[in-house]
This record gives sequence, structure tokens and C-alpha cells, in this order.
Amino acid sequence: MDERILSLASLTVLELSPPQMIEVAVRAGYSHVGLRLEPATPEEYHFPLVADGDLRRQTLRRLRDTGIAVLDVEILRLKPHTVVADFEKLLAVGAEFGASELLVAGNDPDEQRLTDNFAALCDLAAPYGLHPHLEFMPWTDACNLEQALRIVANADRENAAVLVDAFHFDRSGSRLEDLASVAPARLRYAQLCDVAGPRPADMAEILRQARNERRFPGEGDCDLHGLLRSLPANIPLSLEIPTVKLLEQGVSGLQRAQRALDRTRELLAQL
Repeated sequence: MDERILSLASLTVLELSPPQMIEVAVRAGYSHVGLRLEPATPEEYHFPLVADGDLRRQTLRRLRDTGIAVLDVEILRLKPHTVVADFEKLLAVGAEFGASELLVAGNDPDEQRLTDNFAALCDLAAPYGLHPHLEFMPWTDACNLEQALRIVANADRENAAVLVDAFHFDRSGSRLEDLASVAPARLRYAQLCDVAGPRPADMAEILRQARNERRFPGEGDCDLHGLLRSLPANIPLSLEIPTVKLLEQGVSGLQRAQRALDRTRELLAQL
């Protein structure tokens, strides 16, 4: 089995505060975490790390005390009226936590403007040591691997990357042969989960599954062996596996994080 970074993503244990999440990560055996500096939706419960200095200091202290490192910070959305310069405070906080990767969603139907803003974000992020990753999701305006690669290539920035999430890869109909041909420098980490059943015809159902109902690696129908073999060897993996039903059944964040890690290690041992 390859030794690689295995990081606990916020969405897996979204109910936990950042210090609690770090404690769960170290108890379960992770080396890294991902921190959500901006909520993904207005409805999502959010711990305001950027605005709350006390919470930020508590989180930094827990990172120091446990030895857990931060892999990525999320989630920036590039929209039609986005002013990229407004993201600078968030980038500074990401750098303060020692993150190297930045998750970005494309929510602008004007692909040229989206590309220009992504390029500007890469320029703004570079002095902070951050690599913006455009994550393709089938309901966004970077809807599949092909489009995300085109935007990143046209942005033409050294620190630009594409983020492959196993759920979105499956539900967007992206192809393993296309993934295998991507330059490794454009793929600095990936998000891992499993996916149950065929792709729904209804995009709202795909979105619901993405945010609430993923499977642990090896417990669904996704070709995760093929996916991992098509990605760069030893690529860091962020385990992003929201399972709202388990949360509602009282399965703890530690139990869910541990199951995610155990299933991932089993999967990696099979490669």
C-alpha cells in the first residue's frame, strides 16, 4: 500500500467545530484535515473561522498540539459578479493555517469570465503558497472533467489545478481515459467517496445525494480502483463522505471518520 496523505474533509463531519474535527482526526488516525472557511450554501451551519479570531486561535492551537496539518481550505465560488480581490482575507487565513490547496467552484455561465476570474484568483493566491483547484460538479458551470481542464488550461497559471471528486466524476459522466492523460502537476489532491446506483436523471436528486448521501469507499458502485489508477501515484486523498442518515441515527463524527479511513485503507491495499 502506498503511504500517502489521508485528510478528513469538513463535509464528512460538518456538525463538528474545527477544534473538534481536529481532535476526531487525530484520534481516528488522519494526518491532515480540510477546513471550510466559507459555507457551501446559505443554509449550511457554519463555523466562521475567518471572522472569529478566537475560534481561529483555538483551531491553530489544536493543530499545534495534535500535529495535524491542513491540506486544503474551501469553498470559494466564482460567480458573475465576483470581485476576486475580495477573497484576499480568506487566502491569508488559509495560509495562516498552512494549507497548500484551495477548493474553487465555478458558478458563472460565461466561461471566458470564469476563466479570467480563475486566473486572477491564481495570481492572488500565489504569494500565499495556495494552489486553486477548480472542482467540477455536474450542476455548476464547470460541469465535468473536460470543461474544468479547458478552463484551467486557458487560465494558464502555474499554480492552477483541477479537483477530482469521485462522486462528481461518476455523476458527470467523466471518463477515466481522459483523466489518465491529465498532467500530474494539474492534479495535486483528490476527494474520495463511493457512489450508489446509476446516475439519476434529475439534477436536484444528484445534488441531494452529493450533499447528504454518499457511501464509504468500497460500499458503493463507483470504479474507485480505476479512478485511483488513473490519478497520479500517491496523490493526497481528502475523504469527503457526507452521510446524513448516519448522523441522524446517532453515529458519531469519530465513528464516521474512522469508517471512512478504514475503508480507504482497505481500498488502497487492493491496488
